Amino acid sequence: MENLFQYDYAIRALEASALVGLMCGILGCFIFLRNMALVGDALSHAILPGVVVGFLIAGQSVLAFFTGSVVAGLIAAFLITYIQTNVKSKEDAAIGVVFSTMFSLGVIGISILTRQEGVHLDLKDFLFGNVLAITPQDLWLTSLVAVFVVFSSITLYRFLFISTFDPTLAKAMGVNTKVIHYFLMLLLSFTVVACMQSVGVILVVGMLIMPASTAYTLTKRLPVMLVISALIGVTCTISGFLIAFWLDITPGPAMNVVGAFIYLMAIFFAPGTGKLSIWLNRQQASKAMKMDDLLKAMVSQGNQKEPDLFAIQQKMGWSNSMWKTIWEGAFKLGWIEEKSGKWTLTGSGLKRGFELMGAHRTWEQFMVETLGYDKSQVHLQAEQLEHFLTPQLIDEIQVEMGRPLKDPHGAYIPQTNANKELFLGSLEVGDKALVVTTQPNEHVMALLWQEGLTPNFSITVLEKTKNRMLVKVNGKEQEIVSELLGSMRVLKIGKA
Repeated sequence: MENLFQYDYAIRALEASALVGLMCGILGCFIFLRNMALVGDALSHAILPGVVVGFLIAGQSVLAFFTGSVVAGLIAAFLITYIQTNVKSKEDAAIGVVFSTMFSLGVIGISILTRQEGVHLDLKDFLFGNVLAITPQDLWLTSLVAVFVVFSSITLYRFLFISTFDPTLAKAMGVNTKVIHYFLMLLLSFTVVACMQSVGVILVVGMLIMPASTAYTLTKRLPVMLVISALIGVTCTISGFLIAFWLDITPGPAMNVVGAFIYLMAIFFAPGTGKLSIWLNRQQASKAMKMDDLLKAMVSQGNQKEPDLFAIQQKMGWSNSMWKTIWEGAFKLGWIEEKSGKWTLTGSGLKRGFELMGAHRTWEQFMVETLGYDKSQVHLQAEQLEHFLTPQLIDEIQVEMGRPLKDPHGAYIPQTNANKELFLGSLEVGDKALVVTTQPNEHVMALLWQEGLTPNFSITVLEKTKNRMLVKVNGKEQEIVSELLGSMRVLKIGKA
């Protein structure tokens, strides 16, 4: 490895490999997005007859091999397209027929030629590549092809873009999609021929597809995808060449193995779309749902000023470690707090808890009243959906149903935005009301919790003076502090 760059053939091989990676990375994006991976594979196999014809015409000539291969590739592309559009057959069957036939003819031709004296055509080099045998003429040809591919991709980007994603719209805009298709086949033929010396006709489809597939997992914007794919293609070819030189193995397969490794890394570790990111997001979502369940369980205990945390843990069936994780998460979000050695819900925690309870009971009532479900069938579905129903959606459902006060099981539904809201001090003796969840601020919500006044119980006014009110909540008499009389919002639901 230390002496690698002292050899001209090694430097040429490295430069050719980088150019091949660049071409395959860019062109592979369009091939991948058009679902033409098999077409690329077919063209790579179909160029062999062109090699044979080129040799018969001009002998051992780089230009002859190139010209013959490109012509053979174009003939294969034309035959595939013709069969797919004019013959009653499956599209992939047309590809298989053409590439297998032309590949077989090429192998037969090379086998016959190699029997002649003085002919040095090694079928293995065509199949698997021999990057170390690249001549200065090969490098110049590869450079010209790379420049042509990059220039064409930039110049015709708009046409390639629209014809790739919406051929019908492209035709409506006056774009000749057939010309674009065959020009893409020409670029593909050029690229395949340029890759023949580096990775061989067998493995060229890997270099066309793997960088593009990897880039597709990392972005959904085509310009970014082209850049990423080109960088990955160059990385694959250069890394594969160096590894092959170090291990003394064939470079073409090494380049493809590196590409496969990068693709696997992208599958597992791509931000947002990788398997690891998806798993972490699911874990985070599961944790968020469990924190929601904790809040709902705490507010469901009614007017208990100190929630029975042990009972909640037993009901949820959480282990001690799970309980600690969920509890710490709720604390960091500011949903619970410790006061005088006792844990309680904060104003924001109460608001979220009652939103969940309201969503659950509203959805149960909606399923029974509107969808015709039996009340015994609605609880489990509501348990799942309550985490995803937004307050705005719940409010719309409640308006649609005429703002029901109770769910199918007879429990009061926490009211969110009733039209007839009053302050508690406006009620008269004998009035019955529900506490609404849209209180002026979190401080008022916290006071409600401390006083045991929660939206899931009704309040009945027993006595009233200017600065004092005695109410009945959940079967118990309770005096309301004067601070709440002018700030606590309620919904009057009738007389006791």
